[in-house]
Amino acid sequence: MAAPTQVDGASSGPRGRTYPMRRTMFVLAVIGVLLCGGFLAVREVVRWATEHPGPATVVSVVALPFVVALVVVAIRGMPRLRELRRAARAGKAEAEAEVALAAAAEEAAPAVVAPVADPDPEPVAARWGSVEDFLAMDAYAFEQAIAHLCERDGCRNVEVVGGAGDLGADVLATTADGRRIIIQCKRYCPDNKVGSQDVQRFGGTCYTVHEAEVAAVVTTSTFTEPAVDYADTCGIRCFDGDRLVAWSNGAGPTPWG
Repeated sequence: MAAPTQVDGASSGPRGRTYPMRRTMFVLAVIGVLLCGGFLAVREVVRWATEHPGPATVVSVVALPFVVALVVVAIRGMPRLRELRRAARAGKAEAEAEVALAAAAEEAAPAVVAPVADPDPEPVAARWGSVEDFLAMDAYAFEQAIAHLCERDGCRNVEVVGGAGDLGADVLATTADGRRIIIQCKRYCPDNKVGSQDVQRFGGTCYTVHEAEVAAVVTTSTFTEPAVDYADTCGIRCFDGDRLVAWSNGAGPTPWG
């Protein structure tokens, strides 16, 4: 991935922000309300069952299968939840390591942020009409191409921030309707699929660090089935080579569409 470069005159570098204190306080308040509400509800149910034992028995018999089904679903989902937590922890650990490396690199030689100028006035769709056109680029040029497609389709504050310390984000932008989108670019050959580890590392930082409202991985290749499954679970959008070409030609949706 390439050095940080700004496309639309926005501030440089990724905004490595964590959840603010007010969000934590809000979550704690919601949890407290739910616990209090749950306690009051249980107390009322117990009181009602004591006063009406007959109907309470009927309700218990009818509700028991649903309770058992919920418990079974929860137990079966626990391994998947643990897997997602491990992936998130791994992604955050790598992010912290990249932050340390980036800080050391900036002290030695601070990165210079400069606006990106398109040297070729030819329309983007005419230049990038196939996967081969994207594969002919290097990693830096590929990130620039994705940024230009975002800007072409109405995004503002578009930044190319790929490089050391990017924390999984290559392109940052704000969509026309105000959503914050984070894109990771994977310029891979057709026989080199994007795997679940790639997507998991991105999933560990795109929401918690970059506060993405839309997160997408765009590649010139395809995705493995485990990668797609993990992305679906986390709400990460997968854009393979065919979808990328369709987006470039204006014949397909955008990653945030």
